[in-house]
Amino acid sequence: MIDRDGYRPNVGIILTNEKNQAFWGKRIRQDAWQFPQGGIQYGETPEQAMYRELHEEVGLHCCHVQILGRTREWMRYEVPQSWSKRESRGNYKGQKQIWFLLRLVGRDCDVSLRASGHPEFDAWRWTDYWVDIENVIEFKREVYGLALKELSRYLPPLKHAEGGDASRRLVSSASRK
Repeated sequence: MIDRDGYRPNVGIILTNEKNQAFWGKRIRQDAWQFPQGGIQYGETPEQAMYRELHEEVGLHCCHVQILGRTREWMRYEVPQSWSKRESRGNYKGQKQIWFLLRLVGRDCDVSLRASGHPEFDAWRWTDYWVDIENVIEFKREVYGLALKELSRYLPPLKHAEGGDASRRLVSSASRK
């Protein structure tokens, strides 16, 4: 389903853990890392598509995550012609995406990259939320940066250990010796 401007409706997912680290998946048989994302099917809302894609690509269900926020507007990127399928080149320009920021409320072991018959990723990792996006394919970098920036306001503050920051306690105990 491509809109009249040549963009395919799509959702992007920034999944975070309790340390505000972001989930990155490694594209199967490639050295490319990205956030889960996928097309919105006819009749689906962006939220329905997000939950479907989350399960297909990461194996998580709605009970494993909490929605923290979503982008207000569509974010677009153009796909170079060399990357698009020949039969879709006519009107196809790229993707328009609604991005969701999620918090994993389940456990790491709930992640399953083989939940669907067509896995997208063969490895995954947690990285700092503000990781350098130079590892993202060039034509998606701007949208990734915009989504991370817009959604960062929904990140909850990190909970520190009782009694203050753990690194301060380590410095204090070392100075007493």
